[in-house]
Amino acid sequence: MSILAAYMVPHPPMIVPEVGRGSEKQVELTTRSYESIADEIAGLGPETIIISSPHATMYADYFHISPGRGANGSFASFRAPSVRFNEDYDTELVDTISDLAYKYSFPTGTEGERERTLDHGTMVPLYFIRRRLPSCKIIRVGLSGLPLTDHYRMGQIIREAVEITGRRVVYVASGDLSHKLQEYGPYGFAPEGPQYDERIMDVCGRGAFGELFDFDESFCERAAECGHRSFVIMAGALDGCSVRVRKYSHEDVTGVGYGICSFIPEGEDEARRFLDIRLDRMERELEMKKAESDEYVRLARQTIETYITEGKIIKVPDGLPAEMTDRAAGAFVSIHKHGSLRGCIGTIAATADCVAQEIINNAISASTRDPRFDPIEADELKWLDINVDILGDAEDIDSPDQLDVKRYGVIVTSGYKRGLLLPDLDGVDSVEQQIDIARRKGGIGEHERYKLQRFEVIRHY
Repeated sequence: MSILAAYMVPHPPMIVPEVGRGSEKQVELTTRSYESIADEIAGLGPETIIISSPHATMYADYFHISPGRGANGSFASFRAPSVRFNEDYDTELVDTISDLAYKYSFPTGTEGERERTLDHGTMVPLYFIRRRLPSCKIIRVGLSGLPLTDHYRMGQIIREAVEITGRRVVYVASGDLSHKLQEYGPYGFAPEGPQYDERIMDVCGRGAFGELFDFDESFCERAAECGHRSFVIMAGALDGCSVRVRKYSHEDVTGVGYGICSFIPEGEDEARRFLDIRLDRMERELEMKKAESDEYVRLARQTIETYITEGKIIKVPDGLPAEMTDRAAGAFVSIHKHGSLRGCIGTIAATADCVAQEIINNAISASTRDPRFDPIEADELKWLDINVDILGDAEDIDSPDQLDVKRYGVIVTSGYKRGLLLPDLDGVDSVEQQIDIARRKGGIGEHERYKLQRFEVIRHY
């Protein structure tokens, strides 16, 4: 068998009456929708329910599947200890997923933290399901900081494992929508909040899973969404399937978005291989971008490709423009893969005799020595999007009023501690935010005195 059905659901603890104590009446439409899909799931008779939860263990570069034979949980932390769960895991299916991940060198498995209790992102869906379907095994999957394409791939691996084991499986993608829909809500309001909810309900309401990739990371962050990566894993589990979609409900009365949709597979559909379509498009776009890139970026790419594939550091090539060989300046090399940062290292001031050598040095560091990431490997090279920033001289400023996040980068210095942030970065929309990020990068405390400098850059693509 394959995936019997998949569901996009929220997880507000207050929807559980023992937790809400009357406040759950605010979201009666969501409650009725939950009850409907619980009836539907019970009617399907699954052997296993797979739940992806934003509140399960999450790593930056790894998808964690809850280990062991099972786990317990309750809503005690929400003042309802009487609502308890004792769940058994489908260990055979977990092992099959892990084996496939190992086969594909994909970062998924049960290694890492051993979770002893169920999270509320898992328990809220189970609260409704268990009243209709008291016994079946579950699997609990965490999200990661990896790109959306990897979340979709995670779903594909889950589906393959389901088919190998022959399990009857229902997939539940747990996740709230935006947390910034109303001024009176717990997280306040941001314009991106209602924009996100409208877009995600439209996309999922049409089953247009390919459009899930089009949600920019900084947009999602400003919207304070919760479940997007969970929904993308679900989409991957339905890869290549036509689906019958039902949009049950959407509510935002608490300031947080709650959306419920169901997706029933109805046969194979090659036109819905959304990851393949996405990667084909990205490859074409990157090839065009490479062809149009200037000498600065071409030098960085040549450096990275040679070092990764041959282990050699190139010399400054002949024929470069004089501006790259006759002057010295600080430079940053930034590398992205599938829309996510993959490495970024730079120098505030010149450390080499010329700009070209500065780029070579920093391209190697960005691709292999950024402490936030593993070194780039050869099979990643065709997916790399590279840009180079050449820094102008830093100048002291007296006030944040002399900054402009689009034009100037900032250097924050306190004693021997110093943090830098480049200008015109996605998700950095205010001077205050720019200074705060640079301060934290430099390890400068919130109440420490600091001085500011600004600089301009020329960005090369």
